[in-house]
Amino acid sequence: MRKIIHIDMDAFFASVEQRDRPELRGKPVIVGGSPRRRGVVSTCSYEARKFGVHSAMATATALRRCPEAVLLSVNFRKYAAVSREIRAVFREVTDRIEPVSIDEAYLDVTVNRLGESSAVAVAEYILRRIRETTGLTASAGVSFNKFLAKTASDFRKPAGLTEITPEQAAAFLDTLPVEKFHGIGRVSARRLTGLNVRTGKDLRRLSRETLRALFGKSGDFYYDIVRCRDDRPVESGGAPKSISREHTLPEDVSELRRLRVVLRSLSRNVMAQADRRGVVGRSVTVKVKYGDFRTSTRTLSLPHPVTSGERLGALAVSLLARTEAGRVPVRLIGVGIGDLEPPDARPLMVQPEFPEFRKLFGASNLF
Repeated sequence: MRKIIHIDMDAFFASVEQRDRPELRGKPVIVGGSPRRRGVVSTCSYEARKFGVHSAMATATALRRCPEAVLLSVNFRKYAAVSREIRAVFREVTDRIEPVSIDEAYLDVTVNRLGESSAVAVAEYILRRIRETTGLTASAGVSFNKFLAKTASDFRKPAGLTEITPEQAAAFLDTLPVEKFHGIGRVSARRLTGLNVRTGKDLRRLSRETLRALFGKSGDFYYDIVRCRDDRPVESGGAPKSISREHTLPEDVSELRRLRVVLRSLSRNVMAQADRRGVVGRSVTVKVKYGDFRTSTRTLSLPHPVTSGERLGALAVSLLARTEAGRVPVRLIGVGIGDLEPPDARPLMVQPEFPEFRKLFGASNLF
């Protein structure tokens, strides 16, 4: 049986800042964009979370909830350097490492360099070495598949270590709220609770056919994970090549104004995730699924990477104009960035003029 560990750094960006600036320890810290530029929270300290602040929240909203918070800009270069130290700790144990983001990874330790048969002992070693090397804490989940390992790492944060054994798994999931299932998003969780499906035990009562009818292909995933089935391997091929978010609308929508609002909100979420991974994107894609289930995508390659949710939202809205949205009702809409790279991968250049883009999108300052 496989032995999988999921490591998730605790409030990573904020913890790095508190480590480097002792005067911030014990204080609410928010790392993110400026509220004057419609910025979003990338990470916040646990002190700020007590006020209801969370990642991907608009910075202006976060500061209203926690006026005494210290707001800091994202320092990608510093966080990437710390992330490399953490990856070096992982390599002390195994080469079977799948980075999920700048502060999160899966490790397959079925066979490991410590010669240790206990995955819990391996996880304890990793957490201890991360603290010794970086001065930071992480949380770990240990189980026999990726879904359960991720679920376990979220269960007891910060600085937690949770194991879910094969004997414990079904009972553990029975009482777990559906919104705590990794892979079930907020919209799907609300839809399930609206059907009085509130826990894993409730979810297990639904047939595969019912879940497919409700959620399409995702229904198969939900059916399997609540039965502790997840055969996905730990893939060490590198980080994902794109970041995207999509939203299934409660009813088919023809009004462009409503679709633009959703796209801008999704764009802020995408860029908040990009911030956490320490990347920017050089292409933008908008996905539209119509009421008749046809799907349309529009992609634009950029001369310069997109670095803010506001800019991504503007580009996404412009791409939306190249679809049938507004003429044909829309049931799902999404936005993503691709061709990911570190924010300092290329030297900053003077913005040139691109007449073809102006002709396509108008004279607004999209780039």
